[in-house]
Amino acid sequence: MSHAVWDPVTPYLQATRRVLAFDIAGFGSTPPLPRETLPTIPNLVEALVRSIRAIGLEAPVDVAGNSLGGWMALEAARQGLARTVVAISPAGLWRTHDAPHVKYVFRALRFMTTRFPDFSKASMHVPWLRELVLAVPFSPGSRRMPRRDALGAVSDLARSTAFEDAFDNTRSPFPGGRITVPVTVAFGDRDWILTGQSRQRDRLPAHTTWVSKRGWGHVPMWVDPTGVAQLILDGTV
Repeated sequence: MSHAVWDPVTPYLQATRRVLAFDIAGFGSTPPLPRETLPTIPNLVEALVRSIRAIGLEAPVDVAGNSLGGWMALEAARQGLARTVVAISPAGLWRTHDAPHVKYVFRALRFMTTRFPDFSKASMHVPWLRELVLAVPFSPGSRRMPRRDALGAVSDLARSTAFEDAFDNTRSPFPGGRITVPVTVAFGDRDWILTGQSRQRDRLPAHTTWVSKRGWGHVPMWVDPTGVAQLILDGTV
């Protein structure tokens, strides 16, 4: 996906925070990493830090992320680059690898958006079809997602220049390590991508705040933007 996933949330944050939303390398408007650089989480975080510094900011900064971005937020904390972290449905907290169904869900979506773009876009115009297609990879309640945003998400997936490489290089577990900054991790009770086996608490320090959110799926920004914003505000005080 792209930074557009945060569009429903940022208005609730901007009253009190400076908000910068980035695209991961190879997604949205950000070009992929150089050909000789694998899109591993450490390398993706290094590219993010370069982008932060390029606009005149210096780490550490508060970092919030979802899914792959949540894993990057945790890695930023591990490297001492984050001041606080809020990770929503972060990947990487599995014992050895992600659940087997994950690759089939996302690769099926990738196949449909690249091989049958007209059909994929047409399905986003009908609320019940939008729900059917997006409930598992995004969240139940995706029928309430604005049609424009749903079409944008489909286009983001189709245009990504790093989808396969990033997926293949981010399947090993998060190595953990010493994280001393405040960390908040939230999972929804309707997240059908990262189920219980992908939420190993021993991957993170004992001071981590774990939050369970009722009604949230894997990508809850459109379903509960105020709840997501409040989680971030509470975790980045």
